[in-house]
Amino acid sequence: MVYRENYEEIEEKILSPFASKSRNTKGREYDEEKCNIRTEYQRDRDRIIHSKAFRRLMHKTQVFLAPEGDHFRTRLTHTIEVAQIARTIARALALNEDLTEAIALGHDLGHTPFGHTGEAILDGVHEGGFSHNEQSLRVVEVLEGKKGEHKRGLNLTFEVREGIVCHTGSRVPSTLEGQIVKISDRIAYINHDIDDALRSDIISEKDLPADCINVLGKTHSKRINTLILDMIKNSDGKDKIMMGSECEKAMNKLRSFMFENVYFNQKVKKQEDIMKAESIVEELYKLYLSKPERLPEEMRLLAETYGISEAVKDYIAGMTDRFAINLYSEVI
Repeated sequence: MVYRENYEEIEEKILSPFASKSRNTKGREYDEEKCNIRTEYQRDRDRIIHSKAFRRLMHKTQVFLAPEGDHFRTRLTHTIEVAQIARTIARALALNEDLTEAIALGHDLGHTPFGHTGEAILDGVHEGGFSHNEQSLRVVEVLEGKKGEHKRGLNLTFEVREGIVCHTGSRVPSTLEGQIVKISDRIAYINHDIDDALRSDIISEKDLPADCINVLGKTHSKRINTLILDMIKNSDGKDKIMMGSECEKAMNKLRSFMFENVYFNQKVKKQEDIMKAESIVEELYKLYLSKPERLPEEMRLLAETYGISEAVKDYIAGMTDRFAINLYSEVI
């Protein structure tokens, strides 16, 4: 049998000096007895996978509102693709693959229904504003996990929590594993959103910027492979995760292309679908803010500690697209 201590010794022997070793974690908010088999980061990964918030990702929009095909990405498939890309890079650089995977699997747990459309709407109506990365952190620190002495939260390690909240925005994770996930998230969504847009005839191959394609490749798999290899090459033996200037420039230009031609395209987000999403989120928020007694018991208990507006925000952010639609038809 291979015990946790054996894995910790293996990490010391084979991982890069720049890797985050599980025995050197900054720890959890609340001390726990260690697992005999799994390392601390392996436990974090498992807790995330078994959470309700992780399961709900399968019914949350990635880009396309009300998609009519079976093969469009959801928030869950996006998360899995990010984890795959990030793990490949971490393994090649001899960094901690378990930590990388835990961050990747947890990075979008706080996403709203209706994708970034829902996020923007909730940001507008909630007094404290809203960002999905901060909500993802709140999910693992407060909303998930109701057992044990402290009742709330998954009690994840510092490194996983920091990687989750810093996966987007200007903050840079202190671990290289967190930095990998931050870039892998962008690699994943740019390329799989191109794939979905091509499949739905929103754009065609000839529409993609030729200079970007010449650098990154003509196919989905070649583009991802190019970006992964570029990150590995430029980060090897360094204390920072980075891309080469040519690939980074091409990827950022592709991202701008997607914003201009796909993310705000009427075929992707029809005006009537956007208006419906706006109505659902706004009206549900107003309803429960004015009538908190109609919240589920769990959320009413949450409101006693964090306030009504926080509980209402948490409730709506945690909804899947279909749950929000069905609930709206029942209560409004």
